[in-house]
Amino acid sequence: MSAARLLRLAIAAAGLLPAALAARAAAAPLPPAPANDDCLACHGDADAKRDDGRSLYVPAKRFAASVHAALSCTDCHRDLSHAELPHPEKLAPVACASCHPDPVAEYGKSVHAEARQAGKTLAATCVDCHGTHDIEPSTSPSSRTYALNLPNTCGRCHGDPKIIAAGGIKIGDVVAKYHDSIHGRVLEKSGLLVSAKCTDCHGNHAIRRRTDPAGSVFRANIPATCGKCHAGILARYSEGIHGSRLAAGDATVPVCADCHTAHEIRRTDTDAWKLDVLVECGSCHRQSMRTYRDTFHGQSTSLGFARVASCSDCHQAHDIFPKTDPRSTVSTAHRTETCRKCHPAANASFARYDPHADAHDAGRNPPLYWAARFMHLLPGGVFVFFGLHTGLWFQRVLRKDKPVSAKAKAK
Repeated sequence: MSAARLLRLAIAAAGLLPAALAARAAAAPLPPAPANDDCLACHGDADAKRDDGRSLYVPAKRFAASVHAALSCTDCHRDLSHAELPHPEKLAPVACASCHPDPVAEYGKSVHAEARQAGKTLAATCVDCHGTHDIEPSTSPSSRTYALNLPNTCGRCHGDPKIIAAGGIKIGDVVAKYHDSIHGRVLEKSGLLVSAKCTDCHGNHAIRRRTDPAGSVFRANIPATCGKCHAGILARYSEGIHGSRLAAGDATVPVCADCHTAHEIRRTDTDAWKLDVLVECGSCHRQSMRTYRDTFHGQSTSLGFARVASCSDCHQAHDIFPKTDPRSTVSTAHRTETCRKCHPAANASFARYDPHADAHDAGRNPPLYWAARFMHLLPGGVFVFFGLHTGLWFQRVLRKDKPVSAKAKAK
């Protein structure tokens, strides 16, 4: 607004102008909105900075290639619609919701919005993920939200130790774990865009805490989230004992992340994974793991050999059923077939071998239990018997070697 017009309005407000002149002063046309070229006259200078050192530079070419290229600067910076240049230094925040109401509404449900409401100003907003004047569609290879770039975009916060500490993010640097995972390697080294990315599991705008029942990474929702890509595995898991119990409301059963972890997911055909996953099975099935470790298979895996049977070799990995279920691979009908996967000559007699025989359970294995008790007593009995025998023999040797007195000889 010009100084002359301000002066006229001030005079009118003071009652120093006639009413007609005051009305004409108030009705004077507002100045036109600045054109983009007007804004770039200052903001097109790469050296333009705020007093605090932050850059005010807007690359004209980047803006022209952005999704907002058809818009004018004042479409977003609406408080400058009728401002005269140079404008005030402090401007109103840009309201993305004026054009993108649905994404902003979704963002309002997210953990990022929750954090900002709690005063954590480091939490991500629209510009942190999409940029400002250089926003490109997610299909553009140079976009921050393009599949290949997305892990690094999220990693600007979730890979920064200072932000992780300030935000109280307990799970730490998940981006580094993702880079080393099967998903990260397939995406970043093989370039397969279909590999799982941050947004595939967590969503894009309505990213929720893992404790939020509406979130995609809430424990009960994890199988469905993973099943968006691994549909065949989800179908098998849902039929099995674990999936059935989860659907019935039992939150203690294992889900995908329990066996495969969340971010550092590895190939399942490596020896290291095959050996490590035994610990996961044993975290719930403690007795079965204890008895497994007593067998040849368990002893071999304890020494680091992965070419022997482990849990999934006998019970399957996802479609696991109780042994009383005819579909189970360890049921009476299928046990011999299961053993033959490693032992081609196995027969029904061979399959009667109990891989979880418990020498401490008299009810399950009476012969083994009493045989074990006998074997535990046997070493002690042997030592007692031969100790007594040795003691008596030693006394006899002493009497035999004792010198005979002259008086005894005379007799």
